[in-house]
Amino acid sequence: MKFIIVLAFLAVALAAPQGDKKPIEIISSNSEMNADGSYSFNFESADGTKVSESGNQKKVGPKDEDIGTVSKGSYSYTSPDGVVITVNWTADENGFQATGDHLPTPPPMPEHVVKMLADLKAAGLL
Repeated sequence: MKFIIVLAFLAVALAAPQGDKKPIEIISSNSEMNADGSYSFNFESADGTKVSESGNQKKVGPKDEDIGTVSKGSYSYTSPDGVVITVNWTADENGFQATGDHLPTPPPMPEHVVKMLADLKAAGLL
């Protein structure tokens, strides 16, 4: 029971305001929405954070009603150690795909796997 009371006090203490943090000012902001479903927006804040995105409607399947929104954009911010982190991304019929110098990449495919895939493709099995 004492543990629950201590845990409750800890939760209240952690939920309390942490100092005098002021909101970060937005120094620029633009947005556009068009009748055809296309859109774009971007903003930049005083701390150097930047966000931009644009998108449009696209037929993503065989039926006329298979319409989806495809988007692309980027965002950047400064990490606690002072490095500017930038992510570029797309979201379309192939899913969400992000790129950035800080993101991990898979190791190269082993040569025997490359050869096996080539053989399977040549045999018409892929």
